[in-house]
Amino acid sequence: MTSLQDCRALDAQDPLHELRGLFTLPEGVIYLDGNSLGVLPKAVPGRIAQAVSEEWGQGLIRSWNSAGWFDLPQRLGNKIAALVGAGAGEVVATDSTSINLYKVLSAALRIARDSAPGRKVVVSERDNFPTDLYIAQSLCREWGCQLQLADDGDIEGALGRETAVLVLTHVNYRTGAMHDMKALTSAAHESGATAVWDLAHSAGAVPVDLHGAGADFAIGCGYKYLNGGPGAPAFAWVHPRHLHRFEQPLAGWWSHAAPFEFTPEYRPAPDIARYLCGTQPILSMTALECGIDTVLAAQPLGGMAALRAKSLALTDLFIRLTEERCAGHGLGLATPRDPARRGSQVSLTRGEGAYAIVQALIARGVIGDYRAGNGAGHADILRFGFTPLYIGFEDVWHAVEHLGQVLETRDWQQSRFNQKQAVT
Repeated sequence: MTSLQDCRALDAQDPLHELRGLFTLPEGVIYLDGNSLGVLPKAVPGRIAQAVSEEWGQGLIRSWNSAGWFDLPQRLGNKIAALVGAGAGEVVATDSTSINLYKVLSAALRIARDSAPGRKVVVSERDNFPTDLYIAQSLCREWGCQLQLADDGDIEGALGRETAVLVLTHVNYRTGAMHDMKALTSAAHESGATAVWDLAHSAGAVPVDLHGAGADFAIGCGYKYLNGGPGAPAFAWVHPRHLHRFEQPLAGWWSHAAPFEFTPEYRPAPDIARYLCGTQPILSMTALECGIDTVLAAQPLGGMAALRAKSLALTDLFIRLTEERCAGHGLGLATPRDPARRGSQVSLTRGEGAYAIVQALIARGVIGDYRAGNGAGHADILRFGFTPLYIGFEDVWHAVEHLGQVLETRDWQQSRFNQKQAVT
């Protein structure tokens, strides 16, 4: 069994360990929930204070020009592009993942309507993140289409002559299972459909190559592995081959070719700016840029390849230690063992007390989260995210030790750990 001393040695040899210093990590906390909300970068409070006191306080409306506020969506988009295999000018930071999915899925459905009107099926994964399914359901009602849900492993078989769009999340939010983006995109194209990818649990965590995969559209989240803060703006990517084929449905004034001409007729921007909508949240954008910069700080140390290697080492260690330390306590593994199929999290299953076990761990300073089975044939899940920018091997050892103690002592059976809160 890997010892605590072994883990400390691994941390000492880790070239990425220095990046931990970029973050504010509360004393006594092992934070394994960066797949839900990233840790606060140390640069954020000072940068936000500057934006508030100087740019807003002194510059006032002049800061749209002098402080570069107006260009923030594209500037941040270019930084994100470097993390997801996109080109300069192809990504825009804006709005939320749900709103961006509405935009790009609408665009994909319009492609189908214009090129193959008989295609009326949107295919997705049954276990996809609910907001993606809700948006897809809404658009299917609007467009007179059908949403067809397939289980992981059956997705290619669900594609056919009636498929208009395949919409998937690259890394499953519950299990951490990662799809083969290139293979599934190719299968969608062979069936005559377009492929829309949600990168919420991928961007900043695993290598993504949108161009290499031949994807058509993508969206992603700013507050998970990009460390942009609660409710941070999301992002949208459109392959250049589709950019000028249509106007997105939320055509607000910021997506106009010349917003400050204030003309009554809409004329879409000639570039990715057409995927903007209204005025952007500048303070949130400012915080998001600091978060993105923490991921980009890994580039001189090996970039996404180095982050991926450490992520796999952390999750491998967590799986191995959990199975050794917590054997006989009813835990199962929902996350694939195959590194090619695993994101940057580990999801454990348990038939009883999963929520309470997570709460007992949180009380000890080990923060993960819980996802309910929801009666869809899924077990309840204890979910742990491993952000290699600030999680170390010693953190993993201590987290598993706490988990073992919670199970052995049955701390989780205390009533205070079994009172469900609004956010789980």
